[in-house]
Amino acid sequence: MSSKLIRKLHRWLGLAFSISVLMASGSGVIHTIMTRTQAPPPQAKPSAGGMDVNAIKISVADAVTKLGNAEVVQAVNLRGIGGQPWYQIYAKNAKGPQYVSAVDGRVDPSQDEAYATEIAKGFLAGAEVKKTDFLTAFNMEYLNIFRVLPVYRFDANDGLDTRVYVSTTTGSVTRHTDRERQLEATIFTMFHKLGFIRNKDVRDYVLAALTLGTFLAALLGIWLFFATRPKKASASH
Repeated sequence: MSSKLIRKLHRWLGLAFSISVLMASGSGVIHTIMTRTQAPPPQAKPSAGGMDVNAIKISVADAVTKLGNAEVVQAVNLRGIGGQPWYQIYAKNAKGPQYVSAVDGRVDPSQDEAYATEIAKGFLAGAEVKKTDFLTAFNMEYLNIFRVLPVYRFDANDGLDTRVYVSTTTGSVTRHTDRERQLEATIFTMFHKLGFIRNKDVRDYVLAALTLGTFLAALLGIWLFFATRPKKASASH
């Protein structure tokens, strides 16, 4: 391959795929800004109210019996909800956690949302919150980098569009954001992951094509450097 053709390919590939370089460098700038303006992710620790452990009257075995003898239990947590102890039971064939009062053995499915609400309010220092969504799949705001599903979304009426995502499985807030933080995160997603392309398969193909094109342009540049370097003059005398 002649150096003239290599130079032409390098020039046009570099021009065609410079967009990926610009977007990657732009996302790097936004990421640096985000590390200085946004708080670190919430700690994965229970943040709801406490409980009166002396009020526990029902054993785990009795609580499971309240759900039916055929239940295959995978995990049991003791949660404080409304100041009272509740067993959070995960059974093999159940779609989500089931709640049995550790005081009187009462079964109450509504305790999952009540527990999530307490976590959200506790995280936001007692601020009033409103449940606005229950996610079983990731979306453009709650990305797969947050890993945990399902989660409740709660919004606070504080003028900042503050919202938190809550997992009753971990007993904690998995994401905390607001209008300003989300603007930065959205710009980063658009630049770094081409978030404006909604279809994930198409987005992955475009990202792969841009990355491959940039790689080829850089490779041709290295090749061109060695192909066109001056040759050493022959030794005289």
